[in-house]
Amino acid sequence: MPAARTDPYLLTPGPLTTSARTKEAMLHDWGSRDSRFIATNARVRRRLVAIAGAEGTHVCVPLQGSGTFVVEAALGTLIPRGGKALVLINGAYGKRMAKILEYLGRDHVSLETAEDTPASAADVDALLAGDADITHVLAVHCETTSGILNPIEAIAEAAAGHGRGLLIDAMSTFGAIPLDARKVPFDALMASANKCLEGVPGVGFAIVRRQALEAGAGNAHSLSLDLHDQWTAMEKTGQWRFTPPTHVIAALDAALDQFDAEGGVGGRNARYADNCRILVAGMRKMGFETLLADAVQAPIIVTFRTPADPGFDFQAFYDSLGRHGYVIYPGKLTVAESFRIGCIGHLGAAEMLGALEAVRAAITEMGVKDCAPAQT
Repeated sequence: MPAARTDPYLLTPGPLTTSARTKEAMLHDWGSRDSRFIATNARVRRRLVAIAGAEGTHVCVPLQGSGTFVVEAALGTLIPRGGKALVLINGAYGKRMAKILEYLGRDHVSLETAEDTPASAADVDALLAGDADITHVLAVHCETTSGILNPIEAIAEAAAGHGRGLLIDAMSTFGAIPLDARKVPFDALMASANKCLEGVPGVGFAIVRRQALEAGAGNAHSLSLDLHDQWTAMEKTGQWRFTPPTHVIAALDAALDQFDAEGGVGGRNARYADNCRILVAGMRKMGFETLLADAVQAPIIVTFRTPADPGFDFQAFYDSLGRHGYVIYPGKLTVAESFRIGCIGHLGAAEMLGALEAVRAAITEMGVKDCAPAQT
């Protein structure tokens, strides 16, 4: 009989629950100059470019660290020191890009909407028409502060129409929501292994238009975060400039095998969308309200408004779910008290139904009678 499960299911935006096969891929050691590892690294890079539909136009540059590392690396490498960025903000990750630009000393302006409101491509178009100094547009595909899906195709069309570069934070969508370079023009998208690809934390990557990367030579503020230098070194030698996350790359290679077997982006999107439907329907049946309308809800993570019932306490709720084997996320909103439950990772209908049972048990333990939020 299989061993009893001891790890909780992670209903979070990453790190995520991973498969046994992905974990097992890390049970070996590789030298950084080992030919097997070099071949694995090259294969992973090719596969990531293919997922983006970017063969022949873009290259993949992996980088050690979390997703924020590669976002900062891309901004610092691709936006020249005399450039100017338009940052689209409707949550914490748009704000983080603006903060990175402040650290880098890059000129920028922001277009901010509420956390439950998608970015406006029409407003982007108007701002670009009125400010010729803007060289790049920065957008988050799915803002996991709320789970909202921004209209990246329309934003890309507006940026391309004015001849400006587009940099996309696709951390929480890459591999699960279509983003094809042949249809959506972008200079770079940034993502990481430990999101919809269902790898483990430790490596991010940028899929960068080759011409934009070549033009970025000398822009970077940091040796470690210089994507141009990382790319040229890797192209020459096949090796990483500095100690690579060998086990993380091996796990990602195994995760990509499973990604392909599931049907790629389409297959993964279908499972996550099913997870989301089960979760939202079950929570609404209990009386919980979602922050977002279904039309703008990405099947990545769902924000629920905190019940107004005086018996509800988030920490007690969180702890109860943990005892039942599920880990969720607190809210990050300024517009409403909330908590978040993710739909991604190596999870399916059985795990989502189990999570709903755990929620029912938690609210029963707390004596919560009404899961509706305070009315505003």
